[in-house]
Amino acid sequence: MIVIVDYGMGNLRSVSKALESLGASVRVSSDPRDVAQAQKLILPGVGAFPAAMRELSSRTLVEPIKTAISNGVPYLGICLGLQLLFESSDEGEQTTGLGVLKGRVTRLAVKPPLKIPHMGWNQVASTQHTAHSTQQQCPLLKGIPEKSFFYFVHSYAAKPADRSIITLEAEYGEPVTAMVWQRNLFATQFHPEKSQTLGLKLLQNFINL
Repeated sequence: MIVIVDYGMGNLRSVSKALESLGASVRVSSDPRDVAQAQKLILPGVGAFPAAMRELSSRTLVEPIKTAISNGVPYLGICLGLQLLFESSDEGEQTTGLGVLKGRVTRLAVKPPLKIPHMGWNQVASTQHTAHSTQQQCPLLKGIPEKSFFYFVHSYAAKPADRSIITLEAEYGEPVTAMVWQRNLFATQFHPEKSQTLGLKLLQNFINL
């Protein structure tokens, strides 16, 4: 059973519909007990980092999510679900995140004609230190060609302290962390559920873990 964490923010229906179209057994839940018992966990999200952390805390979901990750449960964060993994965000007041990964989330520093939010299709590529190994090693990228395009909607991006966890980057006036991977933890800044064939392929790979 894949549990999609419902904390009152995010495109839960589009994520669950995409997974169901691939034959997955899915439950959308805000119950900490469901999170604790999940075989796989997805944390989607659209919105502000401070509000998301407040909602996760008020629903007593923070510790079950962190425990599941530390216990080796496959985790997929999508958009805000990637950013929340880090220690803090500059969005709004300085806000503490889940702290599963070291680093912080900062506002995109772009200049005209680029606009914020970064919205639309963008190409992603393996980072320099993973260029010869990422596509072969990361199980979620199996069957996904190098320099593929995915759909983004965001104004902030993660700056991991350990760059070796960055699996894919995009370019939007600056390098943008597009995907991170560490053991059972996977997270994308882009939206696989909105990224057509290749996005569904990534979700299928997650189902197949």
